[in-house]
Amino acid sequence: MVQNRGMFSPCGRALVAGSGRRCPLRSTAAVLLALLAGACAGGEGGDVFPFPVSVFDLDNGLKVVAVEYDSPGIVAYYTVVRAGSRNEVEPGFSGYAHFFEHMMFRGTERYSTDAYNAVIKRMGADSNAFTTNDWTAYHFVASADALETIMEIESDRFLNLQYTEEDFRTEAGAILGEYNLNFSNPVALLQERLRARAFRFHPYGHTTLGLLEDIQAMPDNYDYSLEFYDRYYRPNNSIIVVVGDVDPAELERLAQQYYGAWEPGDYEPLIPVEPPQTRPRSDSVTWPNPTLPFLMIGYHSPAFNDQTIDMPALDVLSQLLFGETAPLYRQLYLEEQVVDAISGGALDSRDGGLFSIIARITDPERIDYVRDAIIAGIERFKTEPVDPEVLAATKSHMRYQFALGLDNPGGVARTLAHYLQLTADPETVNRVYRLYDAVTPDDIQHVAVTYFPETNRTDVTLTQAAPETDGEEAGQ
Repeated sequence: MVQNRGMFSPCGRALVAGSGRRCPLRSTAAVLLALLAGACAGGEGGDVFPFPVSVFDLDNGLKVVAVEYDSPGIVAYYTVVRAGSRNEVEPGFSGYAHFFEHMMFRGTERYSTDAYNAVIKRMGADSNAFTTNDWTAYHFVASADALETIMEIESDRFLNLQYTEEDFRTEAGAILGEYNLNFSNPVALLQERLRARAFRFHPYGHTTLGLLEDIQAMPDNYDYSLEFYDRYYRPNNSIIVVVGDVDPAELERLAQQYYGAWEPGDYEPLIPVEPPQTRPRSDSVTWPNPTLPFLMIGYHSPAFNDQTIDMPALDVLSQLLFGETAPLYRQLYLEEQVVDAISGGALDSRDGGLFSIIARITDPERIDYVRDAIIAGIERFKTEPVDPEVLAATKSHMRYQFALGLDNPGGVARTLAHYLQLTADPETVNRVYRLYDAVTPDDIQHVAVTYFPETNRTDVTLTQAAPETDGEEAGQ
């Protein structure tokens, strides 16, 4: 499964936080109360992620993180591989990070695909995986007494994955089918074109699925697939996160037992640096079937950094622009009804990414109007400081959304894994939360000026293709 934020889901990220220090277990209700009361907000060194976190590193570089969470008899288990489409640097070989999300279920000499699935079924576990620009995750939710079984079968496939060339070709065909299914949605084409126009050198210029021509050539690249696996599926490029009813000491013992023999690697990809964009770019695509027009705008945004306030400020700005109470949202969606959906925001990324805005427009004649209105809405934040009360309410709402994401072991594991894949440091989530809390009107104005000049903008429109005329048909 390719992990992408839904087209019209709430913009920005939920405010997230974490802790590397020990404290008593707390229920989700306690988390909500603490956050909504602002118990830690603005405090010196306040940690809002209230669960005890234990971290240990094996000699081979594998980092293992345990989070004790009040979920009797249940654990969530994440294996994080710090490789995504960002790592697909060789021309002609996009899509391999997502490909391995599939191949990792192909089995080993000890556990065939059927045997692996039988173990999962016997445990009554929920097992899945996803791929993003920067990382791939394999995750379980299962009973706590099955932890050793999970670690046995997971370590086996990460250390001993094997597949034949026939297996490889079969899965490559499935990837092509997934691509075709995904691109039955016009938004997929729009996103692909925006990335291609916004990035000239960096691999963020292709989507996680990969380029069609690369996927079509994939069945002939069996040897390259083995090389990709050998490069990135290494303990020093991976992190294990276990959340729930877990004993950290026992987890450490099991990790050493099952993962200790995993051999580290030394491959470092040379990621091309994307030069600054110096002038606006635009493009347009057509869709063969009936559709409302779409507009997508991208501005280059900074790489994730838990030491600077720019990304949190951009995230808050996305809510001020496209949240349900935002003036721009009310104008375009509620009052004028020139769009029937609009959202925007920037994803955390290891390298500079995009602050992306997408709108579905109700009238093909109003595309330029909507584009101009969005740009004008951004421009206002360059010259008009945001009301401190509005800013405080926005941050409070984001804090509430963060708390809602911690209502089960899987949510906690997903939150922590996200930040671990960026920095490998569990304390990152606490630092990020403090930055969110510190965002001021001046910070909002600063990021609006810094990241939203005309020269940094790329926009793409998608419209329905004009029907063929009788004359055109007769001439074919």
